[in-house]
Amino acid sequence: MARKKEYNEDVVVEKAMNLFWRNGYETTSMQMLEKEMGINKFSIYASFGNKHGLFLESLKCYKGKVNSILEKFKKATNGVEDIKQFFYDSVSSNFKDDNQKGCFVTNTYNEFSESEDVLIKEQMTHFMDNLKKLFIEKLKMDSTKDGETILKEANFLLLAKHGLAAAARVNTKEEIVDYIEMTFKNI
Repeated sequence: MARKKEYNEDVVVEKAMNLFWRNGYETTSMQMLEKEMGINKFSIYASFGNKHGLFLESLKCYKGKVNSILEKFKKATNGVEDIKQFFYDSVSSNFKDDNQKGCFVTNTYNEFSESEDVLIKEQMTHFMDNLKKLFIEKLKMDSTKDGETILKEANFLLLAKHGLAAAARVNTKEEIVDYIEMTFKNI
């Protein structure tokens, strides 16, 4: 007879997500996961298959948490101002309790950029493609811009968002605000 789980999967995945978010995939060991999650390796393997499976669940957990920010952004109707607000919203959690971890998706995108991991690359590409489409949609609200300008600005904003996510790991709130304000002086 199978033993009943004595832990809440959502809770332990969130704990794993925070550990991966702080340390990255490669640096996070199974021992670190056991300690952080409060469960043993057997339970981790039984529930998630392996460290990679747990990491994929952690990415899903993170995306669920940032979904409200993305939904707000999708529904917004003020063009460039909405993109700027999205930039602020995406780093707002970094300003609470000196919680400076950047963006988990961007951290993962950077860590796995040279990797052959198809599943993670697919998730990262999907996320970035969707974000770029949202930038294009919002930029198109300015009827004075042509398609070429919109595409260039969307590419610029995607790179600026990567830079913002990286900067949010180490820079001060004032520096982040300056970065965002200067970014939007160019759009």
